[in-house]
Amino acid sequence: MNQPRPTTLYNAQSVPLRSIPVFPIHEFREQVIRDVAAGGRIASLFGVPCEEGVRLYAVLAQDENGALSACAADVADAYPALTPDCPQAHWFERELAEQWGLRPEGHPWLKPIRFHASYRSGHDAWNRKAKPQPCVGEFYRVEGEEIHEVAVGPVHAGIIEPGHFRFQCHGEHVFHLEISLGYQHRGVERALVGGPGKRTIHYMETLAGDTSIGHTLAYCQAIEALAGIHTPARSHALRAVALELERLANHTGDLGALAGDVGYLPTASYCGRIRGDFLNMTALLCGNRFGRNLVRPGGVAFDADDARVEELLKRLKAARKDATGAIELLWNTPSVLARFEDTGVVSIETCRALGLVGPAARACGVEQDVRVDFPTGIYSFTHIPVSACYSGDVFARALVRWLEIQRSLAFIESQLHSLPEGATRAAAGALEPERMAVSLIEGWRGEICHVALTDAQGRFMAYKVADPSFHNWMGLAMALRDQQIADFPLCNKSFNLSYCGHDL
Repeated sequence: MNQPRPTTLYNAQSVPLRSIPVFPIHEFREQVIRDVAAGGRIASLFGVPCEEGVRLYAVLAQDENGALSACAADVADAYPALTPDCPQAHWFERELAEQWGLRPEGHPWLKPIRFHASYRSGHDAWNRKAKPQPCVGEFYRVEGEEIHEVAVGPVHAGIIEPGHFRFQCHGEHVFHLEISLGYQHRGVERALVGGPGKRTIHYMETLAGDTSIGHTLAYCQAIEALAGIHTPARSHALRAVALELERLANHTGDLGALAGDVGYLPTASYCGRIRGDFLNMTALLCGNRFGRNLVRPGGVAFDADDARVEELLKRLKAARKDATGAIELLWNTPSVLARFEDTGVVSIETCRALGLVGPAARACGVEQDVRVDFPTGIYSFTHIPVSACYSGDVFARALVRWLEIQRSLAFIESQLHSLPEGATRAAAGALEPERMAVSLIEGWRGEICHVALTDAQGRFMAYKVADPSFHNWMGLAMALRDQQIADFPLCNKSFNLSYCGHDL
């Protein structure tokens, strides 16, 4: 008798829930580990309450063939952890333990990631008597003569979000960095259950404020897949323009901030202003600098007439000139390169093991990009080259941003010159019941993954969001290994991960 296989689906497509095989937990574990070892990635791993306890769903991405696969398993209280054989699962399993009281037995460092009560009353995964698991508030410690801890945050010297960083050091040398988050936990995923409703779109636009377009577009793709909506071509082009403007604004801001971290003021000063220019271009499209109110299920809420397109092209030309002048200074300044090169190196092996995404992964030589590997909308018809570097250091993470800036500028200009005619929005209908939709978007930080499951009434039974920061925070921790503690601000900014996007 043939063994069932995980269900194959594609980006922005829905499938019946009954088509997703439910394996015994040991088969589920072996399947996920085997698929990851064969080159897959864990795009999402989450739990949904069921009669037997919690049903685990795994969504794996196969970058080489542009396919996704999904499978499930039911767990009552404990199961053998995937993490020892599949490090990509380690953060997901900590989340499962916290949210549902499941205990992944054998997990090497089982701690909460957001520090909230379990969603299942009476279920607690944090058994303090179990060893060698840590206690809830315990930090990893390196013991030895003259070893000391340095604690940074959660309150920082600036108007930034809270996060705690615990360094194990010998002098200035960092042996280990542990990152503790959760201060921005708002319970957004729980609030989405039973939707979509009037507030749902606004939750999406504020999941991570600097990624309003990326997350809202991922949500809209999921809705369109579940409702069978065919989005007009013109709206696909306008959505992509907005998504690339979001990328331009954030990449430009990051390069300016990196310049500021090494005391190089010319680039820092100019990029801060140029970032504002890109944000204002988004405001020209829809009246909001972060793109809120623009992307909606079925298309976009604002069109761009000829005069607006002409003004955007004019501003893009000026911004390209200014950005080129400011950013090229970085690569021609020896003092900047001396601080960027060989700082915060993450190897390609570590990158693959942890499942890093976005510019952080491409800087390690992993050529993956949702726009190329899992294209939807206008990206299905227009090719954007993958921007990659291979040194895995701060220099590589900065250079990838500059390459993407140039390619996003060219992409936006080409789209504005050839906007399709026609409508900008299709009517949205009811969601199909008892289905799953997976939606991937290449946000400016990397892969955004939204998974929506509907119940028998066509409402959200569960909604799972994986912001790229969820994959990449451990990458920052690894980048600090064997570095000087003074390199932390530079390494941190080279990743520039989201606290609220992680904490939801």
